[in-house]
Amino acid sequence: MSYLTPLLSSLGPWAAVLVGAVLFVETGLLVGFFLPGDSLLFAAGLLASSGVLSAPVWLIGLVAWLGAALGDQVGYLIGRRWGVRLIVPREQGGHRPRWLSGHHIDAAHEFFLHHGHKAVVLARFVPLVRTFTPVVAGTLDMPRRRFTAYNVLGGALWVLLLMAAGWYLGDVPFVATHVDLVTLALVAISLIPAAVAVLRRRASSRGEQAPEDDPENDSDKNAVRLP
Repeated sequence: MSYLTPLLSSLGPWAAVLVGAVLFVETGLLVGFFLPGDSLLFAAGLLASSGVLSAPVWLIGLVAWLGAALGDQVGYLIGRRWGVRLIVPREQGGHRPRWLSGHHIDAAHEFFLHHGHKAVVLARFVPLVRTFTPVVAGTLDMPRRRFTAYNVLGGALWVLLLMAAGWYLGDVPFVATHVDLVTLALVAISLIPAAVAVLRRRASSRGEQAPEDDPENDSDKNAVRLP
């Protein structure tokens, strides 16, 4: 954000294109999981409210929504075409690329299995998970029309809520003069659900004792589960 915020301020009307492009890469190309989508939307709303951005806020929101929705559609298509290779680890017969974080994919897989199809909407608000959930949805053959509907709804809610938060908090003097600090706090807050999920998973794994040397149990572990 320390690079993106001044860049947004200097681009004029093209700031909307930058926001849309960042959200597209974050949600659609697998390599953008490190990009600050939440912070960028919040900062865009804040900077628009203070008049720093010349592009109208509705245009920034529209382009952001299109970038996020198209990114998820691309992720879904990747899942339909190559998803099993990405989800199943190499040690279980899959072909997951070594550069791709297995932990992130596994977290998105578990998130989707736990929440079902509504995970497409909920994942928007969970960093890292939102990058890989569309791939998991495509891999597990979620119906395309249903995915598209959830994708469009989730993208609209995500963009609207975070940009509205930035817009209305922009009038607060402390927020207006400490954009980077506020966006860092937003990142920390948005990571709480993911951290809670990790802690619950660890606690659950410690409490469960799977039978050893059970071929049937091993086959269940290796299977790609459906919701």
